[in-house]
Amino acid sequence: MRVAIFTETFVPALDGVVTRLRSTIDELLKVGDEMMVIAPSYGEGPAYYHDVPIHRVASVPFPPYPQIKLAPSNPRVGLALKKFKPDLIHAVNPFVLGSGAPFFARRLGVPLVASYHTNVTTYARFYGLGIGEKAGRWWTRTLHNRARINLCTSETTRKYLSEDGIERLHVWPQGVDTMRFHPKKRSEKWRYKLSGGRPDAPVLLYVGRLGREKSIGSLKEVLRALPGARLALVGDGPARGELEEEFAGMPAVFTGTRRGEELTAAYASADALVFPSTTETLGLAMLEALSSGLPVIAARAGASHEVVTDGESGLLYEPGDSASLVAACRRVLSDADLRARLGEGARATADNKDWEAATRALRGYYEMALADG
Repeated sequence: MRVAIFTETFVPALDGVVTRLRSTIDELLKVGDEMMVIAPSYGEGPAYYHDVPIHRVASVPFPPYPQIKLAPSNPRVGLALKKFKPDLIHAVNPFVLGSGAPFFARRLGVPLVASYHTNVTTYARFYGLGIGEKAGRWWTRTLHNRARINLCTSETTRKYLSEDGIERLHVWPQGVDTMRFHPKKRSEKWRYKLSGGRPDAPVLLYVGRLGREKSIGSLKEVLRALPGARLALVGDGPARGELEEEFAGMPAVFTGTRRGEELTAAYASADALVFPSTTETLGLAMLEALSSGLPVIAARAGASHEVVTDGESGLLYEPGDSASLVAACRRVLSDADLRARLGEGARATADNKDWEAATRALRGYYEMALADG
């Protein structure tokens, strides 16, 4: 099978969508599929991912969020597709670059599959762009309804999108690399780093984009209520400067973006992951934490309850309720037996999810789209 993948973000960028795409491509290569990726330019970004060519499209940064690159399609994309001769086009989070995917699919006479990963229009209100949310939802619905099959990453998101008028929806299952993210990756060096030089203190970990939409500021209440606790924030984003000012003088460490062994060691060296976001379609960081044997403390919102089982692999708290958040963190950090039990449940949960099974399901949807022709 020859698949052309349109994506609004790809390497060298690092986020949950890129992680899913990389893992998916790895699995598709194993079964002999051929791919090309159409993605925004990132200056000196690589021209290949493994043996998969990346057709880079000229892009400009999105002013409120410079890490996001806007890359409108152009005729060169069509020439690259014509040369590649795909059997199918997959548009990942179509919005700017991916908006050309329906046109090219129709022109080449191949089916289009689209997948929804990020609540882009919901994020708009956090950056003073709320006026565009309604238009953004219309645009998203219009693009997705031109696809033969639409995919999303959770039942919660499927229900939301269905109510918003998106059709032909299916769930693309969760996946995580359970060999890479493992409790054995614990590191005393990283424990020392995450704790700000106090390795005996309880350590809460946040991993992900540092953006306003992630509700990270709510964690100040935890540090105020639990003065012995430390908070480590792994990641980067447009709100980093604001957050560093907000947390100034508090026991919080900003490590910046970490990859590879540093990232896996960070997960395995903390006591719990805290995930305050209420806008997630899945939350890959939660899966990576579970695989690392780390209990997850998450807001009971979005798809969190599909990843974390309350009382078995972590604790869910009421979003917007600081007392509920503090109580959940206090329970996990103060009770070693509970923490150990939740950690075992976390790892057991992750053992049931892998990229091979997730990609096998995706390939089944590809075959369904091809058969529908």
